[in-house]
Order: sequence, then structure tokens, then C-alpha cells
Amino acid sequence: MNKTIKILIVIVLVVVVGIVFALKQNSKSADSNPLATENNPQETKNQKDAETTVNLPRLVDLGADKCIPCKMMAPILEELKTEYAAVLNVEFIDVWKNPDAGQKYGIRVIPTQIFYDASGKELFRHEGFFSKEDILAKWKKIGVTLEKGTNNATN
Repeated sequence: MNKTIKILIVIVLVVVVGIVFALKQNSKSADSNPLATENNPQETKNQKDAETTVNLPRLVDLGADKCIPCKMMAPILEELKTEYAAVLNVEFIDVWKNPDAGQKYGIRVIPTQIFYDASGKELFRHEGFFSKEDILAKWKKIGVTLEKGTNNATN
């Protein structure tokens, strides 16, 4: 075989491997993204929950199940979700399991908490651990009054 044919064969192999790799990555990202699957019951439930709580202020915490500060945030988020269920929508998104969410929300550090008003406008963003007291104080400072167990969130 002459040198030109060998180089041509190597180039063709590199191109084929590149195409296969790109197709596998594309397929893998579609499979791992729950937002991309139409028959995902959890996503359908989340969409229904979001539709019913559109008029509530929302706290989105982006983190990961295995991150230490994120683990420290978990009980705080659960308390807020329980105590303020009628006036506040609290949501946790694991960006290690759903990396597209991290990009979508433009986060740089986990955990990141994003505060939204009832119309969906971002009001404030915090990076790192955030205590329950500090979260409630921040809601008050940005003009959203939350009362436990009643539907009296005002802004």
C-alpha cells in the first residue's frame, strides 16, 4: 500500500469514530434528560404542580444529593415546603443528575438558591449554604411576606 492510501484510511476511520461518538453522546444526553422524555410521569407531575402553583412565590434550590452543603440544605427545604405549602413553592433540582438544569439556570456554584416572585420574575440569587432564618429574612427584605399554613403571600 502506498502512503497516500494509508493516510486516507486513517482519516476515514477518525471521521467514522467521531461520528459514532457524536451520535452516542447525543443519544445519551436525550436519555439522561428527564425533560426530553415525553412519557416521564415525574415530569408530568412536576408540570401539573407548577401549573397549580403558578401564582405562588417560588424558591428553587440547585444542588446535588452528594454535595455536603446541599445535604445541609435538604432538611431546611423540606421544612419550608411543609410549613409554607400554601404560600410558597419550594423546588430542589439535582444538577449532577440533570446537568442541563445547571446550564438553564446559569449556576456557577452549588448549592444556589433562586427566589422568584409569583409572576416568575427572579428577585434574588444566593450561592452556598443558606439557613432557614436567612431565607425567610430575605423573602421579607425583597417584599414577600410569608405566613405559615395560610394562603397569604404578598409582594
